[in-house]
Amino acid sequence: MPEPQPDNMSDTSTRGLAIRIRDLKKAYTDQVIFQGLSLDIEAGEIFVLMGPSGCGKSTFLKQLIGLEEADAGDIRLNDQPLTDLSQSTFRLAMVFQTGGLLNSLTVAENVGLYLSEHKLKPVNEIQDIVSETLKLVQLEANVGEKYPPELSGGMRKRVAIARAFTMDPQLVLYDEPTAELDPMVARTIGREIRMLNHRTGATTVVVTHDRDLALGIADRIGFLNEGSLYALGTPQDLLKSDDPLLKQFLRADFHSESSPDTAQ
Repeated sequence: MPEPQPDNMSDTSTRGLAIRIRDLKKAYTDQVIFQGLSLDIEAGEIFVLMGPSGCGKSTFLKQLIGLEEADAGDIRLNDQPLTDLSQSTFRLAMVFQTGGLLNSLTVAENVGLYLSEHKLKPVNEIQDIVSETLKLVQLEANVGEKYPPELSGGMRKRVAIARAFTMDPQLVLYDEPTAELDPMVARTIGREIRMLNHRTGATTVVVTHDRDLALGIADRIGFLNEGSLYALGTPQDLLKSDDPLLKQFLRADFHSESSPDTAQ
């Protein structure tokens, strides 16, 4: 991943990266994941990706962050090929489903880890950045002294988000950010994702099964199914659809014994 150059989150109008994907193909030994996926994600938008389990949502994030290579196709960030992120000036961050915090480090050490490991700032500046970023996700300063096992699930998720934003990212990827959280905490996380998007201008891509989160924060929702983009539109557009699979995922009042098994 490229080293970030934090700039106190200024000039939000130009920060977000535009993503252009064309004819993306990916398969494992016994499973086709993408069979010609094409998609544009606009700079600065919140794009939410949904779909049945096993349809490739997490694989999609790995492609964008450079953790896996596609078998074929083209991914471009601001019209530059996504080929070697180690040589790129783009700043990308990912919030993993499990949070990925190190239990042996304090919250403050976890949040500032990337900056300190790469010696991007003096120690006192890193401390200031960590403090300000914790405030962004509504955590008190004294939380920085605690260790991850001492925190609730919702607080650990906020710490993971804070860690991502110390990198001053242009693109932030979230993998199931409300997984294992109760509905009230999940709504809080959703509000913070939206607030951070507005405040920083970073392009935001969220993978989730959480219908309420998707409908509450998305500028647009993409729906993956059987290796391709099954549907794409605003939450309002998709809610109006009569398609049974979309209804099952997005409408709480829809119940049908004939709904596709793939949505289970």
